[in-house]
Amino acid sequence: MRIVIKLGTSTLTGGSDKLNRPRMVDLVRQIADLDAQGHELLLVSSGAILAGRETLGVFPQRRDIPSKQTLAAVGQVRLMAIYQQLFELYNIKIAQALLTRADLADREHYLNARDTMLLLLNLHIVPVINENDVVAVEEVRIGDNDNLSALVANLVDADLLIILTDQAGLFTADPRDDPSAKLIEEVVEIDDHIRSIAAGSGSSAGTGGMATKVEAAEMATRSGTEVIVSSGKEPNILLRLAGRERVGTRFLPVLSHIESRKRWILAESPRGDIRMDHGAVEALIHRGKSLLAVGVTDVLGCFERGSTVRLLSPDGSEIARGIILYSAQELTAIRGCHSDEIAEILDNAYGPTVVHRDDMVLLTSRK
Repeated sequence: MRIVIKLGTSTLTGGSDKLNRPRMVDLVRQIADLDAQGHELLLVSSGAILAGRETLGVFPQRRDIPSKQTLAAVGQVRLMAIYQQLFELYNIKIAQALLTRADLADREHYLNARDTMLLLLNLHIVPVINENDVVAVEEVRIGDNDNLSALVANLVDADLLIILTDQAGLFTADPRDDPSAKLIEEVVEIDDHIRSIAAGSGSSAGTGGMATKVEAAEMATRSGTEVIVSSGKEPNILLRLAGRERVGTRFLPVLSHIESRKRWILAESPRGDIRMDHGAVEALIHRGKSLLAVGVTDVLGCFERGSTVRLLSPDGSEIARGIILYSAQELTAIRGCHSDEIAEILDNAYGPTVVHRDDMVLLTSRK
């Protein structure tokens, strides 16, 4: 199972004004156990600004952007150093990834980020992800790591997104003000009622309250990812949630991954056509294969990497539609070539496939 884990500031501090090392050790231990079970894991972690303030000690209590970015610049180094030390205890390699909304809005940047994340997972490396607060301005900021975790879940087609916070989940009312509030164990549909409940609760330590968590859950479930919001104070919470124990609030996915991807691909207007030979058509239809450069006979249109294109048979019939991994110019240069020749022809080789099967919608059931 591919799991994105979001650790909020309140979870990392345990309610204090500094990073709680014993809490972080325990969380990393649980992540290591999940790794040993064979799960693919990505960690979205808050705490950089807090770590920066902890490092600098006396620092002006200002909320302007340069002050926040200064704290983030100092704190991100400290935060990653702590994570590296902790994960090394379990012989797990980690990688740092800093993202902004612009990285996920631009198609080519999105594909590059996805390819990098997937390769890290294939190499058995845990990405530790945060927003790039040092350079982000208001126009390109995601704003909170709840929504960042949902975007990452969408980026890598995660099966499960776990958001840990200082609350047990979503309640019928704010439990701090209403003792009769009850935990909502499962949300099938996020509607105005659910949003209104979430708007009334928050967290003192982080940038987002329950409202941002429900917003993130709505984004992730629309992409086919199940979301659980739960308390980071619960013992072995990550292991219990991955083991399907009913803890916290579970948001059910609206679509399957395949349905979500297909809708997105089919909604995009094709930017060009790729004509294939008979062998490529056979491989796509009857053997469930990806399209390779060797099967491309002609490239029609002017498109960039990441565009949606039509895949045509030799007679011009549309066989499939998919997301192209090479620009029209690059594809023209490598058409008909074997995969191991691509790197010799192009300076930038993005892999052996032209259109990967996971990024393709077959439009024919030809026998």
